Amino acid sequence: MKTNLFATAATLALVAGSAYADGHLIAANGEGDFSWDSYNAFAEANDMSGESITISGPWTGPEATNFENMLAYFTEATGVEASYVGSDSFEQQIVIDAEAGSAPNLAVFPQPGLAATMASRGLLSPMGDEMAGWVGDNFAAGQSWVDLGTYANADGEDDFYGFFFNVNVKSLVWYSPENFEDAGYEVPTSMEDLKALSEQIVADGGTPWCIGLGSGAATGWPATDWVEDMMLRTQEPSVYDAWVSNEMPFDAPEVVAAIEEFGAFARNDDWVAGGAGAVATTDFRDSPKGLFDSPPQCYMHRQASFIPAFFPEGTVVGEDADFFYFPGYAEKDLGNPVLGGGTLMAITNASDATSAFVEFLKLPLAHEIMMSQGGFLTPHAGANVATYDNDTNRGLGEVLLGATTFRFDASDLMPGGVGAGSFWTGMVDYAGGADAAEVAAGIQSSWDALK
Repeated sequence: MKTNLFATAATLALVAGSAYADGHLIAANGEGDFSWDSYNAFAEANDMSGESITISGPWTGPEATNFENMLAYFTEATGVEASYVGSDSFEQQIVIDAEAGSAPNLAVFPQPGLAATMASRGLLSPMGDEMAGWVGDNFAAGQSWVDLGTYANADGEDDFYGFFFNVNVKSLVWYSPENFEDAGYEVPTSMEDLKALSEQIVADGGTPWCIGLGSGAATGWPATDWVEDMMLRTQEPSVYDAWVSNEMPFDAPEVVAAIEEFGAFARNDDWVAGGAGAVATTDFRDSPKGLFDSPPQCYMHRQASFIPAFFPEGTVVGEDADFFYFPGYAEKDLGNPVLGGGTLMAITNASDATSAFVEFLKLPLAHEIMMSQGGFLTPHAGANVATYDNDTNRGLGEVLLGATTFRFDASDLMPGGVGAGSFWTGMVDYAGGADAAEVAAGIQSSWDALK
């Protein structure tokens, strides 16, 4: 949920000056596990003293401070004064500023939709084929990130605009290592093994899964993540993309099959704590708590990287709870797809110093400084995972690095009336026993009505 608070550019500038002016070098050159050699070579080649860049985005509070600390290294290397403006109303303000010709040099977009719209209106500057090639070669699942950052320009031709910087992971299964050890279970590495483990848990008298779709007015959204993950594990990425854009209708057999894959877990009374009838009414914040009961109400919970915030107080991730990658089907040979989201950098007001900052983003150190402060994951294959602030984030980073395909949360990219409307409610109906094909047809009808 976003708060729509408008502010003038002058007010935001004052806020930025007071809140984000203390970016500092958190590690001295040569210290720690950071990649200093490439940073020092960049510094030697880029003396741009006297120039400046401005960046705006949605990061505020600690996120903004962490980013400012990273910017301090760019300033130290180049002499360029770099300032950041963070705002809760970024998505409204960036359009206003770009239309008025007063855009910052770069903008941090929370997802690709708005960036693609601004690119189509000629409000972004492309980063070019060389940068796209670099991303393809240096990011895990590189072509996925090139595709996610490529949009049609004002002439309808594709250009590369978006460099992803900070990513989150949704394709995770949470569990209690102690419960697994006590029962003699091993972490599965394929979907076939995951289903076999679920059957084994039932045979042993347990319940494999805790699933809850409740979320107030947003009830149903956890099921959309399940379906998206199942689409990526049963279909080629191009099919997923066609579904997201509605080039392939929502009620296509491929989508119906993915919904039914979710149903194989959520509509199986033996597999779900409380039975299938409890799935739609259990709040998603409460659903993982069964992992920690004695005896456990369930052994596994599929949810994104944020869910530990709702674990019982005192739970230590890495000890009391851990995660593994939600695996794909070995028989389908679709690699290791990862579902998630992320923020991307795009150029809104080109300059030489802006181009230098884009080059700086290629450096492992630009990512490592963020990694070391927490709340940041990167697919940059050259960044040293030893610089992550803890083992949990290191593990999440390794899931990203192991990905062969990355795709954005589909519901976030669909029209709001579908992705945050009929898709949610349709999944609640399906969890309650409705036919998958009929649910999918209803969602498609709602999409048609929006066109």
